[in-house]
Amino acid sequence: MTASDVAANAIEPAPKDVPLVTFYRFIPACRLPQRADSSAAGSMPTRAFRFCEAIRMASAFGWYVFPPIRIAFKWDGGIGISWTYEGANDVWLPLKSAQFPDFAAQFDEAAPDEIKGFSPPFVAALQEPGIVQIWSGLVARTAPGWSLLVRGPANLPRDLNYEVYEGIVESDRWFGPLFTNIRLTKTETPIELNPELPFMQVQPVNRAVYGNALENFELVSELGHLRAEEWNAFQDTVVRPNTDPQRQQGQYAVASRRRRKQEKDTG
Repeated sequence: MTASDVAANAIEPAPKDVPLVTFYRFIPACRLPQRADSSAAGSMPTRAFRFCEAIRMASAFGWYVFPPIRIAFKWDGGIGISWTYEGANDVWLPLKSAQFPDFAAQFDEAAPDEIKGFSPPFVAALQEPGIVQIWSGLVARTAPGWSLLVRGPANLPRDLNYEVYEGIVESDRWFGPLFTNIRLTKTETPIELNPELPFMQVQPVNRAVYGNALENFELVSELGHLRAEEWNAFQDTVVRPNTDPQRQQGQYAVASRRRRKQEKDTG
């Protein structure tokens, strides 16, 4: 990629009168998304919260998305998955594709005639063993040029009985259900998703920073190839703080927070 290619792909901020992302709640019962929390919903160790700005920023990057209802799955290890949900009286149902309870009628009541009957499924078992697709009950629209990275919540302790797949949705072009796929990893055990806990996190990414833009990188393969400015930067970052007897913990965190405050104040 040439310098002109990089310039052509430069990130343009969203127009001031256009939200970076708009969430549309389709399922009335679902909890609204909320800004992700720098303390990882209170689960982060105190020392990390005070001094590790890298973890704080990653934790707060994006929005939490919650299951619209308490649901649970059981997997037989092959292609068989069953599920139950709050209000089903603990009855386990074989899962192929299922609507959110009572939502199809609500959708048809609100939708134009030509769209009636097309309410998105809530949960579905995919053809791959142990893979379940879950809809959040939301649709999202991002500003032009922006997409959403859909992933598991950053730095929250996770349930070891399932894994959340990651995906990038070009949600400025695609106005459809905001869903994720999970891979069940334990058999014959109820695996529950709690509507009080986020099951995914969505993060805004500009198209200028993925795809062909990632071809613009450089490798320095030997220590002897570092230039004086790189050694000086390493000294500032690593050596001086560790040889200063008056050094205080969290200097990087303090400097980062001060810089973000200045940027916010200058608009």
